[in-house]
Amino acid sequence: MANALFLDGTRLTTEELARFVDNSSWKIVLADEVLRRLDSAHAALMEKATKEIIYGVNTGFGPMASQVINKKDLLQLQKNLIHSHATGVGEPIAAKFILAAMVIRLNTLVRGNSGISSALARALCALINNRIIPVVPKHGAVGTSGDLVQLAHIAGVLLGKGEVFVSGVRMDAKAALKRAGLRPYALKPKEGLALINGTSVMTGIAALLFLSVKRLLDVEITQSATALDVIGGFDDSIDPHLHLLRPHEGQILIAERMRKHLKDSRSLQKRSEFTKATPLQDKAYQLPELIQNVYSFRCAPQILGPLSDTLAFVTPIIETEMNATTDNPVYLPQIKKFLHGGNFHGDYIATAIDQLKIPLVKLSILSERRINYFLDHSLNHHFPPFLNKQTPGLTLALQGLQFVATSTTADNQSLAYPHSLHSISTNASNQDVVSMGTDAALMLSEVVQNTAIVLAIEAIALAQAIDLLDRKEQRRLARASRAYHKRIRKNTKVVTEDRGLGRTRRW
Repeated sequence: MANALFLDGTRLTTEELARFVDNSSWKIVLADEVLRRLDSAHAALMEKATKEIIYGVNTGFGPMASQVINKKDLLQLQKNLIHSHATGVGEPIAAKFILAAMVIRLNTLVRGNSGISSALARALCALINNRIIPVVPKHGAVGTSGDLVQLAHIAGVLLGKGEVFVSGVRMDAKAALKRAGLRPYALKPKEGLALINGTSVMTGIAALLFLSVKRLLDVEITQSATALDVIGGFDDSIDPHLHLLRPHEGQILIAERMRKHLKDSRSLQKRSEFTKATPLQDKAYQLPELIQNVYSFRCAPQILGPLSDTLAFVTPIIETEMNATTDNPVYLPQIKKFLHGGNFHGDYIATAIDQLKIPLVKLSILSERRINYFLDHSLNHHFPPFLNKQTPGLTLALQGLQFVATSTTADNQSLAYPHSLHSISTNASNQDVVSMGTDAALMLSEVVQNTAIVLAIEAIALAQAIDLLDRKEQRRLARASRAYHKRIRKNTKVVTEDRGLGRTRRW
């Protein structure tokens, strides 16, 4: 079926998830076999709940788990859980992240280990396919019984509670359901707990941001190569023999991609030719130029390599979590038992997020330092101050943009501390070691946005620097560098007269 995403709880990828989120015409399909599996597990749960004590089915939650619930109150118990935990505060989380979280939550539930009915799976699927996206406040979960607070806001919409976004319009959830021909869902035993006890929000955010980080790395590899080309840097900093002596996969990969970009450059200086042109003499003398480029040009493979390696490392972590059972307790049909444990704990995702964030911040620092190099005449000795095409002093060119790059990079540095280390005991000390996974994911989102801003400013600086080269110098650049210059100039104009370069259009 075209434009369909089949979920069975085992094979969802980040690319498929992003494709679904980005294309409103795509629909989720649940196979009959998946629905039968759910009903079988739910029937087993209902049978055992009449004979056994099962956490969250016929008991209270958390520190109140020793309280056994009256049979007639089992359905009210699930509603109370949703109502009591829909307590988030702050601005809404971006709708794309919440849609991703909903898809992942459904995918984890259809594995058949959570005890939900096929009716709940169909109801959540209908919500997703109609693109009814709950308004979920940013703050409130600590990421150990999963994303309890944020997921409660999603579950509440199934019950007709709260607010939603439909085609970007904020409206009452019950009205949105009615418009789509849907009715509020009536929870069955365990289903409230199954909906909110898991890591789907932090995982949804991480999955989409993971792809954004990959794109930012791609951009920075291109800009690193173009920058080396523009300054006529030495070719041996990307020599394959150099990097094979320190065989980190990421470092080797970055250098290889830079070499591919620069394969036909006539601007790069060949070390062999440079050394022949500067022979030793009988007395000491000073060369007119440095014999090594500064680190932000020479060490790009070594600086960007760790991010490449980290992306490779966290890929299976994120995709494993997307296809895992993350609530509690869980049902194993093969042995017909419920197991109580802690698969809801978010440390795998929280740690992966922090592992991505740190080298990404370093990437933004690398980019900002190259911006500074191009704008500081005392460093580059070639370009006018602030890449000015008019009269330095009278016109200021890119001076103002550098302030934005510097302040944004500084913000990134403050955000770089691993948020997963901020564990504070809560829930009457039941949740005594927490992950802070969703807050960590939201902080990564800020770092991604900041880094995109810094890279955009570097792109403007690179294009301006190329515009300041004479025609002969421009022709010596690699084809890929010249092509990248054209791409930048499709969206930005050369800065000649001073003008507002911020987002406001009034300038």
